[in-house]
Amino acid sequence: MQGRILKAIAGFYYVYVVGSGIYACKARGIFRNENRKPLVGDVVEIEVTHEADMEGNVTVIHPRSSELTRPPVANIDQVIILFAMRTPDPNFLLLDRFLIEAQRQKVSCLIAFNKIDEADPAEIDRIRETYRGCGSPLYFLSVRTGEGVEALKEALKGKTTALAGPSGAGKSSFTNAVQEDVTMEVGDISKKLARGKNTTRHSQLIMAGPDTWLCDTPGFTALDTAELEKEDLENYYPEFAPYLGKCYFQGCAHIAEPGCRVKEALKDGGISAGRYEHYRYLYEERREEEKRKYK
Repeated sequence: MQGRILKAIAGFYYVYVVGSGIYACKARGIFRNENRKPLVGDVVEIEVTHEADMEGNVTVIHPRSSELTRPPVANIDQVIILFAMRTPDPNFLLLDRFLIEAQRQKVSCLIAFNKIDEADPAEIDRIRETYRGCGSPLYFLSVRTGEGVEALKEALKGKTTALAGPSGAGKSSFTNAVQEDVTMEVGDISKKLARGKNTTRHSQLIMAGPDTWLCDTPGFTALDTAELEKEDLENYYPEFAPYLGKCYFQGCAHIAEPGCRVKEALKDGGISAGRYEHYRYLYEERREEEKRKYK
């Protein structure tokens, strides 16, 4: 039978098979011999070893369309980076770190801000202006009132979406909202996986509609840019792209050099000041880290 791994914990892989339910499976030894490991999100073949207890073995792992290394999940189409407008206030430097990490793992992003009913419209306009060139679409919503929720739900259809963001942003509330109209086995799946209101410690796929899944990803909250070279940072700011390679000095860091096209674009309004300041902060952070590393 073919299914999809929804959760992996303590050596068991919980595989959802359409029309049959969830089987608790072990991985065959051949995967260890090949230095391969099933991941949440994998499409797999299983053999049933005990039908009454719905137990089995994973026998085949189908080719993956994508693979994230942190958190370790497979076949993710996109990630929603969800922040709140209030309580907690959005941390835009953290948002930029999320965007960089997602780009490094080669997954497209949607940026969403919850609790817009508590925000000043002028503040929303400022965010739109700041992130207009970041390469990711922005969504503004209130899970509490329902405003804007449908637009984001529409962007999920037919895809597997990782959900990332800080505690308190409303990830659980959004997940519950997108499940409201889903009738196919959601209750049984949640019960089988023991999904409650506690903080997620393991990546897990949650059904949100036909061929539509949300992946709660605790690993995305622990960001570390230690492997990122400061010289590569410019490539993770899409709004810099039209100006790269056109500065007076080859290898321009876009910090203090004369004849910098990026800084000229900043002055002319082609690049937002907020995004540039985050770039500068992260560049200096990486430079200090490199100094400590080579002392």
